[in-house]
Parts: sequence; structure tokens; C-alpha cells
Amino acid sequence: MTNEALQNLINSLIPELEFTEEGSEFLTISVKPEQLHQLMLQLKSNKETNFDYLFCLTGMDWGKELGVIYHLESTTYRHQLVVKVQTEDRENPTLDSVCDIWKTADFHEREVFDFFGIKFNNHPNLKRLFLTDEWEGFPLRKDYVDEINMVIK
Repeated sequence: MTNEALQNLINSLIPELEFTEEGSEFLTISVKPEQLHQLMLQLKSNKETNFDYLFCLTGMDWGKELGVIYHLESTTYRHQLVVKVQTEDRENPTLDSVCDIWKTADFHEREVFDFFGIKFNNHPNLKRLFLTDEWEGFPLRKDYVDEINMVIK
């Protein structure tokens, strides 16, 4: 399925999504946090899209917004898609978990929570994965300051 056909199909499922193409390979969707779980569930369960493989979930700090980028693939149809979601709430960033849709999201969401502080609603075991419970702050945020482990250029 071409990116254009994929865009038309997804747009018929959930209208008013923002689409872009990064280069010519990936069709990218920007979704509002309140639409995230519904969109992801439809992308996996719809027989025409069948995005059965979440192969990457990455936390992002865009400066003003925090968010997550999801890379999906249909192993049946071999098409790929990127989904971006972001929130401006840096004090209490919260998004819906997708680990009920793709089990592999479990540890990826824990990593994002650990390093960016994004909480995932309905995650079954949201706790630190790499850092200790005593660790303060979120080291992959752009506003993170660590006076002890500073790297001097």
C-alpha cells in the first residue's frame, strides 16, 4: 500500500489527523494525546492496516513539549508508519499506555518514564527500569542539570 493510500484509509478511520511524510519512506501521523489509544488500537486491529509490530518507541523532548514517537509495521503488508504524540505539560506529562495493544511497549514505556518522566496511564508496572529509585530528575530532558556528573567539553 502506498503512503497516500495508507493516509486515505487511516483518515477514514479517524478524521482530522495531521499527516506528513519524512523523506519518502515513512508516513507520519501527529495525534492528540486523547486520540492516541483509539488510533493505535484501530491501526493494529483493522484488517487493512494490521500494524501488528511496534518496532520502536522513543521518548522525545522538543523543548516546550515532551512526547513519544512510535514506529509501526505490518508484517503482513510490509508497510510502516510513524505516530507522534506530545504534551505541553512538563510538570505532569501523561499519555495513554499502548502495552495492552503491543506487549513490547511495556519495557519501552518504562524506559521513557525513567529518562523523561512521562507517565503512561494504565501501564501494569510503571517503575524505573535503569535508574535507582533515589535518582532525582530525568536525564534525557533538555532542561536536566547534573552538577555531579557534568561533562566538560
